[in-house]
Amino acid sequence: MMTAINLAIAQEQSFIKNLVIVNITFKNVNTGLGTSATYYGQISYSQYLADLHNNQILSAKDTTALATLPDGANNPVNDGTIMIMTRPLLRALGESVLGDNTELPFDSEISLNMSQMNLLRTGPQDPDKYDLQQVVLHEMQEVLGGGGGGSQLSSGGSNVGPLDLFRYSAAGTRSYSASAASAYFSIDGGATNLSFFNQSAGADYADWADSPPNMGPQVQDAFSTPGVQLNLSVNEMTSIDIIGWNITALEVSAVPVPATALLFGPALLVGALVRRYRNRANT
Repeated sequence: MMTAINLAIAQEQSFIKNLVIVNITFKNVNTGLGTSATYYGQISYSQYLADLHNNQILSAKDTTALATLPDGANNPVNDGTIMIMTRPLLRALGESVLGDNTELPFDSEISLNMSQMNLLRTGPQDPDKYDLQQVVLHEMQEVLGGGGGGSQLSSGGSNVGPLDLFRYSAAGTRSYSASAASAYFSIDGGATNLSFFNQSAGADYADWADSPPNMGPQVQDAFSTPGVQLNLSVNEMTSIDIIGWNITALEVSAVPVPATALLFGPALLVGALVRRYRNRANT
């Protein structure tokens, strides 16, 4: 178990330039597949936009994504003024975070149902089980603010998450509805569909759903696929790049191999929500 977790951590670290410490507690559970319970914070949309412009190393994809975000106090999704995001992402953007080195000893608790997983990628593989390393990568992406951790669509309020800014139903048309037939991730104003977002209730709205043709399974899919081993794809790395992390390279690809209680606020803690990673049997 520890070997698989450490391999997932090493893969994540190999792509991230930011000198940010992320404290995660892992535990074994006997239900579901994987969940993350991550502390969240909030800043204004205008401050977040300023941080994206000034407190990160701008990649070509950052520049493309930023061109779709208007200046001002109100976000372009629902005219709200507050952004909700994970504490690690706030740190990456240079923001101070309430609870650091005080009453909150870790950023997230990741729960993993080991009985449903192949623990290592070597040796005999049960085709009906899930790859532990992949599940850990999925949950860590959410701790960093990507995947399900990047949306506030399920909360029903006026606040949005960082990936909600890049949710489209068509070119030039943003989507922020849980009842919409489909929504997809795009960094160029909806012109290019990089991956469909999940629109199924009971799973995270910023996880991936079925992807464009020929994309295949991805780490951040809302419903995992048994019997495959996946590494971080270009879409996962793009998603955390454009929300504020500095990424060393974006030309990585998924490699299929057959075989949360969330607490909000840099200045306050206001609620609880569970982020779940489901297996295909739960669809």
